[in-house]
Amino acid sequence: MHLIKYRAPDGTSGLAVSDADGFTPLRDASDLSTLLREPLSRIRAAVEEAAAGPRLTADGLRLLPPADGRMEVWGAGVTYERSRSARIEESGKSDVYGAVYQAERPELFFKSAPWRALTDGDTAGLRADAESTVPEPELALVVNRFGEIVAATGCDDLTARSIEGENPLYLPQAKTYIGSCVLGPRLRPWWEIADPAALAVTLSILRSGTEVFAGRTSTSRLHRSYAELVSWLCRATDFPDGAVLATGTGIVPEADFSLESGDTVRIDIEQVGALEHTVVRGPA
Repeated sequence: MHLIKYRAPDGTSGLAVSDADGFTPLRDASDLSTLLREPLSRIRAAVEEAAAGPRLTADGLRLLPPADGRMEVWGAGVTYERSRSARIEESGKSDVYGAVYQAERPELFFKSAPWRALTDGDTAGLRADAESTVPEPELALVVNRFGEIVAATGCDDLTARSIEGENPLYLPQAKTYIGSCVLGPRLRPWWEIADPAALAVTLSILRSGTEVFAGRTSTSRLHRSYAELVSWLCRATDFPDGAVLATGTGIVPEADFSLESGDTVRIDIEQVGALEHTVVRGPA
């Protein structure tokens, strides 16, 4: 079972529970920002009430990015050992990335506003002024206004790594640009995931139909706990409509690899779902 945000053929939109048999709209919430203002207990009750109802046919539904209202999308960096070693290799600055990997305080950064977020089937962007851009497949947490984890989805935290590698202070420009954030459209309720700390994550990149990169990791390699990352995210700030937090990547292509215009990126996270999109150089 997943939670989806959709637009129907008649132009109406809403939130629904979705499975192989179809979808059932939630009764009292038509967007995620409304739902995420509620505590987890009420959210779960609303989702389970919808799940117990009759299904409608999903023919013609368009799945929308799972972010709206005043939600924000954030990211966590250097949370896997592979990410730490790759950042050191790209920048030559072991003191910066090695220190943040071991520090009590994690690296957190703003990734996207809701209106810039893309989803499955969309075309993402490669910065025209970046020599190298890579996908970063990540488990993303959907958090309510109270800092409770409600659901999970996949995220491609596209990164212009040649810009970040030039100087770590350029991180916002490497991370936040048009077409840089792609979220899976299906949210798996957190309480339905048997073991979130042991989920397989796979990445495949196709170029003209041929696989040019493949990688695999597990969330068991995550250096920090989900509760820890969410706790730091919610310190000294608030998210009245909730937030999405991408938890970092454990799959990084070799230093000489870069996405090219026309490539297809496929991400799959066990028990959570799949995400596929293409990329184009310039604004998505």
